[in-house]
Amino acid sequence: MNSAARRLGGRRALVDVAVAVVFTLLIGWAIVDPPGPASPWPSWSAWLVGAALSGPVVVRRRWPLPALAAAGAVAVLATVLGAVAAGMIVLSFMPTVLVLYLVACTISPGRSAAALAGCAVAACAAILFFYRDVLPTLPPAPAVSELPPYWPVEIGTISVAMVIAWAAGLLVRARRVTSARLAREIAHAAVVEERLRISRELHDVIGHSMSLIAVKATVANHVADAQPDEARAALAAIEHTSRTTLAEIRRVLGGLRTDSDQHHPDLLPTGLADLRELADRIGSAGVEVDLALVGDAPLPAVLGPTVYRIVQEGLTNVLAHTTATRCRVAVEVHHQEVTIEITNPGPLRRSRVPAGGGYGLIGMRERVMLYGGSFHAGPIPDDGFRVAARLPFEPSGLPQ
Repeated sequence: MNSAARRLGGRRALVDVAVAVVFTLLIGWAIVDPPGPASPWPSWSAWLVGAALSGPVVVRRRWPLPALAAAGAVAVLATVLGAVAAGMIVLSFMPTVLVLYLVACTISPGRSAAALAGCAVAACAAILFFYRDVLPTLPPAPAVSELPPYWPVEIGTISVAMVIAWAAGLLVRARRVTSARLAREIAHAAVVEERLRISRELHDVIGHSMSLIAVKATVANHVADAQPDEARAALAAIEHTSRTTLAEIRRVLGGLRTDSDQHHPDLLPTGLADLRELADRIGSAGVEVDLALVGDAPLPAVLGPTVYRIVQEGLTNVLAHTTATRCRVAVEVHHQEVTIEITNPGPLRRSRVPAGGGYGLIGMRERVMLYGGSFHAGPIPDDGFRVAARLPFEPSGLPQ
């Protein structure tokens, strides 16, 4: 238990002690000066009776059901023995009502309903016994009271108070259960979203790198004997791509272990500044990239990696799924949005693109939709293909 929980528990315990003291004083004063005939017990015993009736309130949070049983039993016993205030017996059962509320908050509705029924029946039986067998034996009150003893009022008041306390406890319990369920659902959604984010990152990193490595390995295999220099260049590109991929995978997985990535420059997220290097890597694989970066508006730090991944996935698709030797990438940063357009003349290696997906389009669309942007992908004349995305952001640097 942390310090905050201990402080909260300490404050609640003090509140319960204060409530028990208040009930002790009220019950004791009512017994000493009742509206009806006085109890035959000594006056000093009124405060002891009040303390015995209120004591279970102090321990109700730790032991709800035992506290309820104790409060109800003491109230019934005090009533049938005539130690209560005639006309104000309802005060003797108020601690029971308070404990019943906590019981309804903490246990199942069925069990709390049974506790309510038991308390109500016991209280009603004790009051009826008092008015039938105890009250007639008491000496008459010295003065006529404005609130004479009347058992239907006592029974009705106590019954209504118990039902209200039980219903209030049920409502609080239902709210707590709902809040706990929502918290679990939010936590589960956060875990799922994090898994999706990691899978998108790994898909982009590994898919792009493996496509590039496959192309370079094919080149090296074909020219190894005739053009050893070109084969060595291809192997050097494979080596560089492999190291870069390992560094990016380390960054993605490292985020699962620490929140201090800002202290490691090699683990910082990629952004627009790295698009030129990305275009050069694709160019070394045989697809010349015409990269155009327009606009100098400041781009939010969280948006830079998203733009990079979308462009990376688009270029990977060009490399892996088309026979094009040239493509165009245009990234424009405006005051409140960034637009991305990737156009390749084709042709595609397959006859058509699956509607709404395929070729990494689902992952690209998911990234865009996280920022409330728009995404469009479709064929263009001459069997080419075009991907366009728009990502809005606030000028303050936060995504809309």
